[in-house]
Amino acid sequence: MTALLDRIREGTRPLDPPVPAGTADLTLRRGAARVLIRNWAGASTVPSRTLYPHQWSWDSAFVAIGLRHLSPRRAQRELETLLGAQWEDGRVPHIVFNPAVPLGAYFPSPDFWRSSQAGAAAGAPAAPETSGIVQPPVHALAAWLVHEADPAESVRRGFLARLYPRLAAWHRYLTTARDLGGAGLAAVVHPWEPGMDNSPCWDGPLSRITPADPASFRRADLDHGDADDRPTDVDYGRYVRLAADYRDRGYADSDHAFAVEDPCVNALLIVSEHALARIAAETGADPLVHERRAGQLTDALVGRLWDADAGLFLCRDLVGGGLVRERSVAGLVPLIVPGLPEDIVRTLLGTLDGPHFRAADTGLVASYALSGRAFDRTRYWRGPAWFNTAWLIGRGLRLHGADDRAERLRTAFLAAAGTSGFAEYVDPVTGEGRGTRDFAWTAALTLDLLATPHLETAR
Repeated sequence: MTALLDRIREGTRPLDPPVPAGTADLTLRRGAARVLIRNWAGASTVPSRTLYPHQWSWDSAFVAIGLRHLSPRRAQRELETLLGAQWEDGRVPHIVFNPAVPLGAYFPSPDFWRSSQAGAAAGAPAAPETSGIVQPPVHALAAWLVHEADPAESVRRGFLARLYPRLAAWHRYLTTARDLGGAGLAAVVHPWEPGMDNSPCWDGPLSRITPADPASFRRADLDHGDADDRPTDVDYGRYVRLAADYRDRGYADSDHAFAVEDPCVNALLIVSEHALARIAAETGADPLVHERRAGQLTDALVGRLWDADAGLFLCRDLVGGGLVRERSVAGLVPLIVPGLPEDIVRTLLGTLDGPHFRAADTGLVASYALSGRAFDRTRYWRGPAWFNTAWLIGRGLRLHGADDRAERLRTAFLAAAGTSGFAEYVDPVTGEGRGTRDFAWTAALTLDLLATPHLETAR
């Protein structure tokens, strides 16, 4: 194990002493570290060597959270590389493309997005090429946790001082250009943006979109993934249409055919605003700006997306109007938000263990209600349990004092990660691995849960 970890220290301080653990935990930690080493691409981590061979935005945030336990410097570099591709308007693109990867290895590839040309008016960098859409804003939270892993090294390298203006610009973009509903919440304009690509929450809003001609693109994802696990061809055609239309408008944030306020995206924005306040205080900036914004966003989240009858937060369709009556894990993630009204917290805890998600029975959290009309236990975000949402919900449970439930979730997470070969996601009932294996954020968050069994709350 020592030789393995030495390869990624890169001159940082010695690793913390091993966390006391049984043989199973040490084996799991070793396996997770190996995944991150194999997936390291020189300046960042790919989610998967086969299915996802570039850098993804929220993946890198979760990866950095785990990498901080192996090499704080490498964790810093992960975030620095991602934010180095930020556009001048503040957006952090959801993919940063590696020019060494052949165009046919992934679709949509750089020649589809054409960011440096189509995104020029929005300030897309000349290089590297990126996508033009975004993903959930976990980055300030990740940056703060990475800083805490080795504050002296962070200060020596000026890590937070360099990242703070970029993170502040990223949040300004989301709370201005993406405030499409006019009530303060950030909107997503493509199903890929909330990271839960084919959630049943998008079925209604997507039904208005005419799919792109199937002959106009080739799905590279089916070369490496089971078609039964992946989005359907019709949905994929709609994704391509939305992305192409956005590109052809120069990535301007107006006249969107798909615009949704998502509770997970906005909960992560709130938590990252709280983290940004701590970063501001550390770097000599004004933290009150971010604390005030976090409070305003929390009020808007509750006022616009909470549904007591559903027992969780719902998405709001800004084009069709009204709340989307689908229960997904996105509606449970706001447990991570500090200061939620106590009655909402109690209701969320009841929904988590109740008949729709049955987390008390399965130990895992399905991505979509087991009772839902579109539940599918194998197809991507239409039912399978994911490790990043489990990590977020576990963090929320700790925040609100539900330590026993958090520990139950942690135990199930680690067991499923180990037995599935660090799968992308798992069957929510059996824990059987689905999607690709050796998935980076699964390995990274495994390391985090092993290193911090009593997960930090959002202080």
